[in-house]
Order: sequence, then structure tokens, then C-alpha cells
Amino acid sequence: MTVEESIILSNGEAAAAEVTQTTERTPAESLLPHNTQSASSSNTQTVIQVDALVVGAGFSGITAIHRLREAGLTVKCMEASGDFGGVWNFNRYPGAGVDVEVPFYQLNIPEVYRDWTFSERFPGHEELRSYVAHIDKKLGLQRDTIFHATVNDASWDLHKGRWTVRTEQGHTASAKYLILASGLLHRIYTPDFPGLSNFSGDIHHSAAWNQNFSAKGKKIGLIGAGSTGVQLTQSLGKAAAELTVLVRRPGYCLPMKQRTLTPQEQHEWKRLYPLMLKAARESHVGFPVPATTKAALDVSKEEREQHWAYTWEQGGFSFGMQAFKDASRNKESNELMYQYWRSRVASRLTDPRKLEVMAPEQKPYYFITKRLPLEQDYYEVLNQDNVHVHDLSKIPLKSFTSNGLLMADGTEYEFDAVVLATGFDSITGSLTQLGVKDKHGVDLKTLWADGVKTYMGITISGFPNMFVVYSPQAPTPFVNAVTILEAQVELAVDIIKKMEEKGYKSIEATKEAESQWKKDLYAMTEGTLFPFTDSWWNNANVPGKKAEILAYVAGIKHYEAKCRSLVEGLQGFEVDFGREDGT
Repeated sequence: MTVEESIILSNGEAAAAEVTQTTERTPAESLLPHNTQSASSSNTQTVIQVDALVVGAGFSGITAIHRLREAGLTVKCMEASGDFGGVWNFNRYPGAGVDVEVPFYQLNIPEVYRDWTFSERFPGHEELRSYVAHIDKKLGLQRDTIFHATVNDASWDLHKGRWTVRTEQGHTASAKYLILASGLLHRIYTPDFPGLSNFSGDIHHSAAWNQNFSAKGKKIGLIGAGSTGVQLTQSLGKAAAELTVLVRRPGYCLPMKQRTLTPQEQHEWKRLYPLMLKAARESHVGFPVPATTKAALDVSKEEREQHWAYTWEQGGFSFGMQAFKDASRNKESNELMYQYWRSRVASRLTDPRKLEVMAPEQKPYYFITKRLPLEQDYYEVLNQDNVHVHDLSKIPLKSFTSNGLLMADGTEYEFDAVVLATGFDSITGSLTQLGVKDKHGVDLKTLWADGVKTYMGITISGFPNMFVVYSPQAPTPFVNAVTILEAQVELAVDIIKKMEEKGYKSIEATKEAESQWKKDLYAMTEGTLFPFTDSWWNNANVPGKKAEILAYVAGIKHYEAKCRSLVEGLQGFEVDFGREDGT
């Protein structure tokens, strides 16, 4: 990526990034739906008429297409890029992969998983795109998908009771129901770094990766130490002449314990997939693991360490998912957990200066209140002589220069390339950039400027017949993505089915229901340690966005049970029955 392109990204023009990305990939470019057209002027003359329109063709959008079809509705999906896959269509940086293990990072659709096998416990980005292509093949998704369709306007016609949706490329669609499946981590975020345009080397954002870039023999600066930064460090550190990792806050990494999977073992397990995926849906975090019922302070040191060692060796998120029940509420318990974690890191990251940055004796934030990255050999790579660590919390960045980065103490790092693992305008960014307007013509971006408001995390007051999935004010950031998005899509589809069965015209959340939902979210976090840590989980990663509680921390099982109890009698909704007598 050129410096000019990186400046475009820093100004928030994610659409520009999408255009750049689609010029590099071809899987679906020549496979546009037979009954639709790619971007052309003729699209302005034909309005696509469907029961339901889905925006976004990642896992959420794919699930919505499938479930809506099952419900007997006509559906089309608009996707800004040229292929399915959402986040995996864009995340192609070295080492990119999912941190959810097989079989839980896949759709609960038997005809899809019956003849598909993964090669690893935690699939990489290439394999995930192959999996998505398999889903398309099995379900025939392309016939109902319009690629290169970047939604920039959606408005509600009160008289017709339908949404009109338009794209930058000229498509127009009319639908009774609108499902926004635009993703949690989609809109690229590049901080407003001083002097960014001065840098004469290459700049690469992790979510807009140049496939032709080679790290071999180069001096590279990497900004970021979250999950993406960890994966990039593991890859770039083995190829670059020098890699300098610039860290504002270290991630508390857990061991991935990656391993190869055979087709035979997966075939044998598939008879249990229905039970396993059902148990995941009925769990707290989207994995069928038992919660720990004991408190750390109520057991002996020996019992604590035995439990921690047991869950540590399981790999994945087990150490966090099976934490003692007081870990997220009691500061002393949290400190004990952190110090155990630090001791495991210190046994591998033996450079004392690097250890003090990546696992300081005094923790920079409470354990498990921020996403825990998974790693394979992260600390061994950090130990390498060619890998350096810079603590931005002590010596911040002053500005980019033509040769690299100038720090506040006058130190200048010279780089051939700078890699930005600075993440996304997360949680709300993709929703507020679609030009979606309420029934009074007010843009969602304006309505959410002073804080997010939803009901159940899937509906919004003033937006009739519109549903958001993989969304804010749900368990989304804390849990397995596929599990929660399937739960939310099915909730939305069940509401739609109820509407169709009764012949109702429209449904929307009341402002009172929204207000109560937000109060309930805040009440759930009272007495916990979550409010003390800022991250993308609460919108605090992007300057200017309101930092607030955005997660339903009581878990998926509790969330879905609560939502279904409300949906049963359409509590908290205003319904237009479509009849003069109002019945």
C-alpha cells in the first residue's frame, strides 16, 4: 500500500479499502448471480423486489440468507466486496487465522458440515475462505447475492411499509424487512498519526494487506499488540531483518495449542456435532465447557494452581473460560490469576526488559476484561535478537518521519515498512456508515452519536422491520462469534415469521424498551471489573466515540432465553397490524 492509500484509510474511507481489496482477489468476481448485474448504470432503472434484504455476506449474512429461505421468504444480499466471507475476505495478512477451535467455528447446517473437514484445530485464513466457498457451493448462495454493492442509503416508506436501499454502484432494492449483517470488525481504523504522509516507506494495514509485500530482509515497525499484532509478530519476526513491536498495552496471551486434525477423527466426531453445537448454544460463551463453581479465594494455593495448570494445558480460551467464579469480580482473585499467567510467560520470555513490557509485574489492566489473544510461539519470537519491543505507554510516538518513527524522547527508528495492527472502528462502525435512516429521515450515525440504543441488540426504535445481527448490546464481544450470530439471526427470523403469519405490516422497538435494555446492561456489570478497562469492547479504541457498556455479560444462554421470553408476546414492540380496526 502506498502512503497515499494509507491516508485514505486513516480518514475512514473503508469503501476505498474494499475497492483496493477486490482488485486483488478473483474467486467470485466472475461468478455474479445470474439474475443480477454488477455495478452499472442499468441498475438505476430496475428495482429489486424481495421480502427481505440482507446487507453483508460474512457468516452473519450467509446465515440470514439460509434461514430466511427456510422460512419461505424471497431474499437478496448486498455485499460491498467481490466474495463471501466478511472478515476473512479482508484479513489476509501473514499468520491470520481464527482463535475459535473446530468444530465450533462453523455454521450449524448439517448439509454443510457433513462433507467438510478442516486441517487444523484453529483454521487459517486461506482455509476459512475455502470453507466459505464450500458453503456457497452447498447452499447456492450466489443466486441471491449481489457483489460490489456498497450500501450508502436506506430509508423507510411509511405508506408502503417497505425499505428502499441504494448502493454507491447504482443498485436499488425494495424490501419489507432489512437485516444488517455488516459485521463487528469491518471498518478499518487507522489512528490520526502525526506526519503519516511524511513516511517514504511502505505502510500496510493488517485488514488491507498487500499480498505482494515481503518482509524478508526488511526493517519493519509493527504498531499493535492485540490478537492481530500477535499473529503478525509470529510471522514477521521470522522473516524480517529487524522487527520492532510498538506496544501501548500488552495482550495477555494464552497458549493456542495448535495441532493437525485428520479427516477420520472429524468424521468420527460428526455424529456428536448436533449435541456439541447445541451445548455450545446453551452455554455462557459459545463453548460447551463447564463453568467453575468455586472462588479462587475459597480454595488452597495448591488447588488453585492445579486448576490453572489443567486449563492452561488444554489450550485455546480454556484458561479464561474456566476461570474461578470470582475472577471478574474480586480484585485479589484477579491479581492471583494474573500473576500465575505472568509466571507462565516469564518461563518463556526470558529477556527481562521485554518481559517488563509484555508482562509487567504490575498489571496494566484487569485480567479477562479485554480480549485474550491466542499464541503459538509469540514469546519465543519476541526473545529473538532481531525482534525489539518499544513501550508506547512510557515513551509515546511523536510523529512519523520520512525514514520512520520519531519518539517523544528523541529516539528515531528507521524502517523500510510500518505495519498497522490498529484494528477497526468496531462494534458500531459498520452500522453507522451505511446511510441507514429512521422513519423520520434521521441517520443512525446521528442517533447514536451520544450513545448506542437498541432493544435486545437486534432492533432499534424508529427503524421498523429492521434487524441488526452480530451487534452491540448483545453478548457479541465476549463469546464465540458463530454461536451468537446464529442465535441473533434466528431470533430475527422468528419475529419475521410471526409477522408474516399474522399479516402484520411492521414492528419496531419502543423507546421505553430500549432504555430498559440499556439499564439492564449496566446493571449486569455492577460489581464486576469490566468497567475499569477500555478497549474496542466498549468503543474506547476510537477517539470521539462514546465509551460505554456494549456487551451483555450474562452470556448467550441467558441472553437468548431473555430475548425469547420477550419475543413470545412481542413485549417492548410497537406493532402496525395493517388493519383499520387495529386487530
